[in-house]
Amino acid sequence: MKAVVMAGGFGTRIQPLTHSRPKPMLPIVNRPMMEHTMIMLRDLGISEFIVLLYFKPEIIQNYFGDGSEFGIKITYVVPDDDYGTAGAVKLAEEYIGDENFIVISGDLVTDFNFEKIFEFHKQRKAKLSIGLTSVENPLQFGVVIANEDNVIEKFLEKPSWGEVFSDTINTGIYVIEPEILEYIPQGENFDFAKDLFPLLMKKGVDLMGYNLEGYWRDVGNPESYREVYDDILNERVAFKFNGIVKKYAEGILYSDEEYNLNSSVKILGTVVLGKHVKIKDDVKLSNSVIGDNVSIGNGCSISNSVIWEDVKMKKNIKLDNAVICNNNSIDKNVTAKAGLILSEGCEVGELASFEHDVIIWPNKKIEAASIISHNLVFGSRYKNSIFENGTVTGKSNVELSCEMATKLAEAFAAQLPVGAKVAVGRDHDKSSRMLKRAFLGGLLSAGINVLDLRSIAPSILRYTIAKNPDLVGGAHFKQDVFHSANSQITLFNEEAIRIDQNSAKSIEKTFFTEKFRRVDFLRIGEIEETMYFKECYSYKAAIKSKIDQTIIKSNRFKVVLDLMHGSTGDVFSIILNEIGVENIVLNANYDEQKLSNFNALKKRSEENLSKIVSSLGCDIGIMIYPNAQRIYLVTDEGEILDMVKGLLVVLYLLNMHASQTRKKVILPTWAPDIFKFENLDIQRGKYSDFKAQKLREYSLIATVDGNFAFTEFGVFRDAIYASLKIMEMLSFSQYKLSEISRKIDDFCYMQEKIECSQALKGKMMRKFLEDTKGKRSSSEDGVKIWENETDWILMIPDQYSDHLNFYIQASTKEGAEALLKSYTQKIEIWSKEK
Repeated sequence: MKAVVMAGGFGTRIQPLTHSRPKPMLPIVNRPMMEHTMIMLRDLGISEFIVLLYFKPEIIQNYFGDGSEFGIKITYVVPDDDYGTAGAVKLAEEYIGDENFIVISGDLVTDFNFEKIFEFHKQRKAKLSIGLTSVENPLQFGVVIANEDNVIEKFLEKPSWGEVFSDTINTGIYVIEPEILEYIPQGENFDFAKDLFPLLMKKGVDLMGYNLEGYWRDVGNPESYREVYDDILNERVAFKFNGIVKKYAEGILYSDEEYNLNSSVKILGTVVLGKHVKIKDDVKLSNSVIGDNVSIGNGCSISNSVIWEDVKMKKNIKLDNAVICNNNSIDKNVTAKAGLILSEGCEVGELASFEHDVIIWPNKKIEAASIISHNLVFGSRYKNSIFENGTVTGKSNVELSCEMATKLAEAFAAQLPVGAKVAVGRDHDKSSRMLKRAFLGGLLSAGINVLDLRSIAPSILRYTIAKNPDLVGGAHFKQDVFHSANSQITLFNEEAIRIDQNSAKSIEKTFFTEKFRRVDFLRIGEIEETMYFKECYSYKAAIKSKIDQTIIKSNRFKVVLDLMHGSTGDVFSIILNEIGVENIVLNANYDEQKLSNFNALKKRSEENLSKIVSSLGCDIGIMIYPNAQRIYLVTDEGEILDMVKGLLVVLYLLNMHASQTRKKVILPTWAPDIFKFENLDIQRGKYSDFKAQKLREYSLIATVDGNFAFTEFGVFRDAIYASLKIMEMLSFSQYKLSEISRKIDDFCYMQEKIECSQALKGKMMRKFLEDTKGKRSSSEDGVKIWENETDWILMIPDQYSDHLNFYIQASTKEGAEALLKSYTQKIEIWSKEK
């Protein structure tokens, strides 16, 4: 048997530890991570290794050479492009030959007994066996269900929490017969989990799953890197320490060479020293690993920490749970509380103090006596990913700095051809203006031309992108209305849709590897500045051509608008006047102070809007959020419709509007379904990665938080068009909005958040699925369980924070509360189960 080692990954999620080395070369107890795995396989009798490289291949080649120093033979395969996991193995076909082989990642730590999966594969005469194990957080892996015969029945690669159906995952360890390579196309991007496994299942080739017992961890982010060390040093993994062993009263020392430490040096727990380490008097080392060529000054205290090579530490330094990368210099009297990651090439001045969980990116200089309470350069949310649903969110001028915005622009531009053109806009916030200008510089340096729309509503920006064939994408900068200290950058594709997950990952990979494109000065991009009059005129004309102005005019429609100091004031009131709608507009001008406390602004706006609409006899009140996407409706009687009732009112109106031709609607899985609409075909599910062509199959795309996209105009959320469309449908219905509201019978719809750690989310999904037996249920997005025809509960683990999202529909409030109480109690019990 031969071994194929996958060692080509970029290590994006574990940045900045992989700033200058590939992830398989990260040190685990002073040896590259992949070396430990290769030695384990060597000791089982595997002597021929094929190592697949891609990112920084020379580092791995220079370290391992031909393998002779390690008692093995190594053949390297370096693809000329990214061919995916299976596609890369296909490139090694000529070296694999006609015997079976094991595929294993170079970036994991395990003590699995590989002989057991070899024996299982042989006994079952399998063509392809997958090593399985159970983990707390299955999001980054392929989730698997195998039957009692160990045949895999269901497989989902890297699910969201709402899609998780098991905590048993694919470890990326495969035993494969060579004929399986015939199913992999040559020279194409082809993945094991996404492409090969579904193909084999379709062809009737059984995929066998074997549950491996023992320790396994994919070292995917800085936290898991630290946790691996904690597990090794506390003997939770069967790890073989090399070198000289010396026992102390309260600990044990492993070292690559003999050390005669001063009697004042304390060794507590498990401590590992590399070569040429210099340790002075009164040093305390506890559960730590020290690399080569490290010097530690008098009185230092280092606990639960990892120090790479070539680090100079002066006296009285205190570190706890730190990762100190190579080539760092730390001056005296520095203190780092739990969680510091100090990337390579940094200089830390004396008396500097680091707060909890701070990451310092490479080549930074920390001034003497500094108190560092936040990350330099990037915030904690960028440890795993930059984007959440196509948007980057962070503290203005801290996490989202000008440097960050410029690099993000360069990464975005790298996905586009030189000479391409994008549209860029912002809201009125000064942070948005600052970040947008930095972003423009990054685009121009990569040869991208820019249509600068300045301050503009996102809906007008997106309309401009969608209707202009010269534009291949766009970006919008705005203040986070719920957290005024935060800014948001949203990127769009050529269809004016938020970038999908694949695009986001490509941008992130370029961002972290810094593979930017810098063009010759003659090809630097140009800015076409506009005061957006042309774009607004085009947008207004398009809206007027789609809206039935006659029916609105004939009903003498009167509306009160609260624009909440957002970016729609210049456009919306003009459209209403031109259509002939009598209107009163509130809060049309930008007000930084009021927007800084949005909850107070919202409460005040609701009260004022309700009073004005009812007292002046207006037909409707509409409150538009500052980003021009979300709306609240107020009836002619002054009733403020909550988001759920607002959605149902719009569906009711659309249903009447569709009396001649049925209309398709798509809603999220958690949208209420207690009411039936005979003229609407309503689909519930996820549509975040749909293309524009697919979205246009639906007449309405809506959420349960006031967002509406009427696709006759655009596939993106647009509060201006949605407001006018609601006026049009209301005029068509000949009903008052209050009359429609009364037609919607009372029922209870609740949204709740239950705290749940990342470690327990997979278990909760499994327990909820087990609880569905004998009940009507769905696992399309999360787990939805019906109690009867009307009452249900839906649980979706939150993708980004430590809690579970609960959505409950019941005919009565008592029924909803009983459902919530029942499942809250079950969660408490399940959480305590082993």
